[in-house]
Amino acid sequence: MAGLEGRVNMSLQGNSSTHTYGCAHYKRKCKLVSPCCKNNYVCRFCHDETESHQLDRAKITQVECLECGFEQDITNTCANDDCAVQFGKYFCSLCKLFDDEDKGQYHCDGCGLCRVGHRDKFFHCNICDLCLPKGIKNTHKCIEKMSKANCPVCLEDIHTSRVVSHVPPCGHLIHRPCFDDLIKAGFYACPTCATSMINMNEVWKSLDDEIEETPMPSEYSDLLCFILCRDCHRECLTVFHVLGHKCSECGSYNTVRNKGGLFRRQRCEAVGNESSDDSASGGAEVGATGHSDEDDKAGHE
Repeated sequence: MAGLEGRVNMSLQGNSSTHTYGCAHYKRKCKLVSPCCKNNYVCRFCHDETESHQLDRAKITQVECLECGFEQDITNTCANDDCAVQFGKYFCSLCKLFDDEDKGQYHCDGCGLCRVGHRDKFFHCNICDLCLPKGIKNTHKCIEKMSKANCPVCLEDIHTSRVVSHVPPCGHLIHRPCFDDLIKAGFYACPTCATSMINMNEVWKSLDDEIEETPMPSEYSDLLCFILCRDCHRECLTVFHVLGHKCSECGSYNTVRNKGGLFRRQRCEAVGNESSDDSASGGAEVGATGHSDEDDKAGHE
């Protein structure tokens, strides 16, 4: 069905003789003449949805007027003097882009393509290789060539995607709809680096209360373990609890068990072993029966 939409020249609005030109992706009064298969499509997305190959936009040299059917070199006005229709209110000869809808389009030389959202609201970060909102110019975390990565959820190329992207605190780009779906499903950590993507203070406070109301059995109440925090990226020794391990540096429960086993607060006899010397934490390591040394997942990912 998507391919059929791409081949349709126009659609009628009600009983009016006024035509709405374009496809599901763009409103324009011309088709692109595909140099690869010689089939004409309103846009490259319509082409790619129908053909078994992708359209190389850089090789497009001609367009077909949807008003009179005249094929001509790329321009924004029909070369047929009897027609002379304008193909799009916005036109970029570099990107071969025509659009009859005002989306605040502008061409970014740094990105090498056209963006939407009005040029005065964005700046191009040369490290990230991407246009970003001016509001995060001095606070965003730069990751080299980040725009060349795929969305970690849908795996679509972010640089050329028509879907708006979200920039979480870690700096790894993710499509906004994909981000919203993750949050709704209860996944709060970045799919790329596992850092929390939203403010989790209220969640951590709730987990504090739950752990306070769920004391460990006496034989496990004084155990400690080494953890790595996926939010502040620091290692620390913290209280062992089956519900989660709190980072003593930043208070996050987005942590994983790190090196070593379990430790007691004071020197003692290791479970199932001979008495041992004090560990670096002031206690002897224990291999408590029934406990795994596998990494614990974050309390609320």
